[in-house]
Amino acid sequence: MGRNRTNRVVRRIECGLLIVGVTCLLWVGATSLSAFLYQVEHSVSPQTLDHSLVHPEAVRPAYGVEGAVEAPAPIGRLEIPRIGLSVVVAEGDDENTLKVAVGHLPDTSLPWQEGNTAVAGHRDTLFRPLRRIQAGDEIRFVTGHGTFRYRVRRHTVVDPDALWVLDASPAAALTLITCYPFNYVGPAPRRFIVHAERMANVSESSYETVTREGKTQ
Repeated sequence: MGRNRTNRVVRRIECGLLIVGVTCLLWVGATSLSAFLYQVEHSVSPQTLDHSLVHPEAVRPAYGVEGAVEAPAPIGRLEIPRIGLSVVVAEGDDENTLKVAVGHLPDTSLPWQEGNTAVAGHRDTLFRPLRRIQAGDEIRFVTGHGTFRYRVRRHTVVDPDALWVLDASPAAALTLITCYPFNYVGPAPRRFIVHAERMANVSESSYETVTREGKTQ
């Protein structure tokens, strides 16, 4: 009698764990699918930028920065050829944005502005290839304002409260942010930061580059 009751309890626990496991797998699958579909839908090439991204003329102020775009508009595509990274960047750093894209931090410069452009992504999805990044790697940021090229200077590991990585810079720069360690289970305790500086721009559109002050050059 006691053994039968124990067996029933064990079976119920096994059934419950199976349901939890299947539910987790379905959630992961749905999340991965939504990210894949978003990336495909908003994937852009230099030939289609005019039709798929926010036009410079249509950009309106947001977050107190003139010339900024409003979430969740896609800003462009981030490419790091050596590590095989090519992802759509959207405006915003909320969880809904980061589930499907790499997010531009609203309080930092946009790539066609002067200053420090910061973008963040999850280490276990779109930004996972960053674990192979090296100094000297080229980064391309393809936007409706042209393609902006950067060279990786270094990467660092910092605590989550190291907000100095978002500080404005006198020269145009790009900062990539993700959690660290890459193989950590659960919320990772540190942040992996890639620091890059802009090289000569390669314009692929007829639009003018917009500075942080909202002037054209």
